[in-house]
Amino acid sequence: MARATTLVLLPAAIGAALWMLGPLPEAAPVHAGSSQVARQLFDTAQVCIACHSGLVTRSGEDVSFGPHWRASMMANSARDPYWQAGVRRETLDHPQVGALIEDECSACHMPMARYQSKAAGHGGGVFANLPVGASRAPSARLAADGVSCTACHQITPQKLGDRASFTGGFHVDTEAPFGRRQVFGPFQIDKGRAQRMQSSSGFVPTQGSHLGTSEMCATCHTLITQAFGPTGDVVGELAEQVPYLEWQHSQYGESVSCQSCHMPEVSEATRISSESGQPRGNVSRHQFRGGNAFMMRVLNRHARSLGVEAFPQELDVAAERTTSHLASDAARISVTRAEVSGGRLLAEVTIESLAGHKLPTGYPSRRAWLHVTVRDRDNALVFESGRVDPTGRIDGNDNDDDGARVEPHHAEITSQDQVQIYESIMLDAEGRPTTGLLRGVRYAKDNRVLPKGFDKATAPGDIAVHGDAVSDADFTAGGDRVRYSVAVPGGKGPFSVEAELLYQPVSYRWAESLGTYDAMETTRFVQVYRSMASASVSTLARVATLTRQP
Repeated sequence: MARATTLVLLPAAIGAALWMLGPLPEAAPVHAGSSQVARQLFDTAQVCIACHSGLVTRSGEDVSFGPHWRASMMANSARDPYWQAGVRRETLDHPQVGALIEDECSACHMPMARYQSKAAGHGGGVFANLPVGASRAPSARLAADGVSCTACHQITPQKLGDRASFTGGFHVDTEAPFGRRQVFGPFQIDKGRAQRMQSSSGFVPTQGSHLGTSEMCATCHTLITQAFGPTGDVVGELAEQVPYLEWQHSQYGESVSCQSCHMPEVSEATRISSESGQPRGNVSRHQFRGGNAFMMRVLNRHARSLGVEAFPQELDVAAERTTSHLASDAARISVTRAEVSGGRLLAEVTIESLAGHKLPTGYPSRRAWLHVTVRDRDNALVFESGRVDPTGRIDGNDNDDDGARVEPHHAEITSQDQVQIYESIMLDAEGRPTTGLLRGVRYAKDNRVLPKGFDKATAPGDIAVHGDAVSDADFTAGGDRVRYSVAVPGGKGPFSVEAELLYQPVSYRWAESLGTYDAMETTRFVQVYRSMASASVSTLARVATLTRQP
């Protein structure tokens, strides 16, 4: 099982520039009930820079944790304009429980600020800490640091893997005073190095193998949300995103951890500290490879207004790394049959998933789909299904055309207004399709591609398949096969068939639905999306083949 690398996640940077910012102001005392707890539970990533930068392997690869982390979605979780717009939308939809919504949404996107507030007996907030870099709230600096070093590395093994740990239910010790607080990492640290780190950072390095487990990631990447009615009453519950539960039900659950793919190990021994660090094996990169190159590009283009600290070249590299990861490690695609019979071209397109969870997984605005074209011998287009236009809209998708409709799962496609889209679509309490996260009570459709070893017949409700994919015998563990029957009367063969699996982390309907809200965050994101929609699409796999002559 892969292990998380270091004792503290690094911030980003070339140290000298950030040290000029000066030390973090001392936090005010916080109280839990009548007993005083630590004056300061967390610190920003800046405190980790001095000793955990300049990490270069013998072969010349820079594996410094800071620059990798700083350009990741973990570091920018509070700056994410789509998340900010989504939280604003939910508080406008459900004003009676707005404080509760901000508290829950800050648990994983502003975890240090929220946990500090909870330790003091208060709820977490979102908008008081925004905009990043300009808010004067006492918790703003911790909030801006997102999922930072002393957030992840202070999580204890307590409750990990239990349902109570999901939806941001991780546990951090609030009793130890600052200066004696433990941060966990995979390695045993000798006394001299431990004292040096404690002296420079205020944290005590402690070996803790739990940081290398999938249960660690599950605390914020397993979200069970409550749905609210018009008066703020709870009307249902929904498994909003559950990659950990999907992984458990796959063949990977016994052998491959989240960190194996998302924090790939360095192949050679390397130091984890530039200050008297000793070479370590199994050091995990802090790149946090995911599926959101689009948002990295948004952060780069709008860095000033979003308070982004990562350098432009760091975000460029992170986006390209993400795109490359998606193109090589997400799926394979093949045309397993292509022939002409009776004036029709018959083709079968097969998808093989390489992911350890559903594809795509995570937030339900994500979707993948098949784009299939047929051309004759003169390269004239005979058929096309799944074309995406510059606005991010998929031609023929019922849901993009009308938010009240759902594009069904297809076992066979016979016309250009049909498209195979792998997605989850929520229904509200009245049975209407919705992009309102806290209105969703069940799924009308969930045909996201299943990982290998996933038995859809025995899958529990939180990870069940929904819609026509349930009865599709070709939609099974590890992939899907879709038949195409295309009319080519009098066509000029041989014909070429090209198929590609495309992907969007923010789909057209989810982005456009924010346009009905009159708020800065929603208006801003819709404008950003419309200006960059073409950059929202990535290619997961592509194949081409020629048919035999009829």
